[in-house]
Amino acid sequence: MDAIQVTQPRETVIHTVGRLAIEFVLSVGDLALFGLSMTGWLIRRRIRRSVLLENMYEIGVRSIPVVVITGGFIGMVLAVQSYNQFRLMRLETRMGSVINVALVQELGPVLAATMLAGRVGSAMASQLGTMRVTEQIDALRVLGANPIHYLVVPRFLSCVLLIPLLTAIADAIGIIGGWFLGTQVLGISSFHYWQHSIDYATAYDVFNGLFKSMFFGAAIGLIACHRGFNCGAGAEGVGKAATEAFVYSFVVILALDFFLGIFLSALYYVIWPAPVKLVNAGCVDHLLHFMS
Repeated sequence: MDAIQVTQPRETVIHTVGRLAIEFVLSVGDLALFGLSMTGWLIRRRIRRSVLLENMYEIGVRSIPVVVITGGFIGMVLAVQSYNQFRLMRLETRMGSVINVALVQELGPVLAATMLAGRVGSAMASQLGTMRVTEQIDALRVLGANPIHYLVVPRFLSCVLLIPLLTAIADAIGIIGGWFLGTQVLGISSFHYWQHSIDYATAYDVFNGLFKSMFFGAAIGLIACHRGFNCGAGAEGVGKAATEAFVYSFVVILALDFFLGIFLSALYYVIWPAPVKLVNAGCVDHLLHFMS
C-alpha cells in the first residue's frame, strides 16, 4: 500500500503578518501583566534595604565611568560637527546655546539611556536568565519568597531612581566637554559661549531631559527583567535574552522619546508661555565675569 503524502499548507504573506501580529500582542500583554505584578509587589511590601543598596551600587555607581565617557564625547562631537556650519554663517559664538540645549534635552538622555540599556539591561537579563536556567527562581518560590518582589522590584526601582542621576552626570560632563573644545581648541569666546547658553537654555530643557530619563529607566528595568524571567533553555537562551533586552529597550527608548517630546513640548506652552531662565539676572554677571 502506497504511503499517503500529506502536503503542508504554504505560508503566505498574510499568514506571516498575522502570526507576527499575534506574537506582538501576546508579548505586549505578557509584559503588561508582568509590570502589573511588579507594581503590586512594589506597593504591597517594603523592599529589603540591603538588596536595594546592592542593586543601586551595581546599576548606579558602576555605571558612572560609562556615563562620563559618553557625556564627554557627546559634547565634544557636537562642538566639532556644528562649528564649521556656524562659522560659515558667522554665528560660531552662538554654538554654546545649540550644544547645551540639544545635550540636556535630547542627546544626553537618549544616548545615556542607550549605553545603560547595553550595560545594565543586558547584565540584568543575563543574570535573571541564568537563574531561570539553573532553576534558582523556582528555588525561591519553594523557599516561600516571591521572585518578582525579591529580584525584579529592587532592579526596577534602582533603574527609575538612578538613571536620571546618571543622565544629569552625562549632561554636566557633556556641557564641560563642549565648552572646553569650543573655547580652548576652536577659539570661541568663552564669554559669548556662556552668554548665549544662558539666554537660550531654560530650566524646562533640563527638566525635559531628566523627566524622560525616568521613563527610560523604567523601560530598561522592566524589559530586562521580563526578558530574563522568560529566558530560553541553555546558554543560547541566556544570550538571546540579553540581546533582546538591549534591542527592545532601545526601540522603546526611541518611541518614548518621540511621544514624551510631543507631550512636553505642548505642556511647555501651557504652563510657561514665557521662557524660564536657568539663572536669574543677578547671577549672570558674576558667572560671565568668572568664566571670562
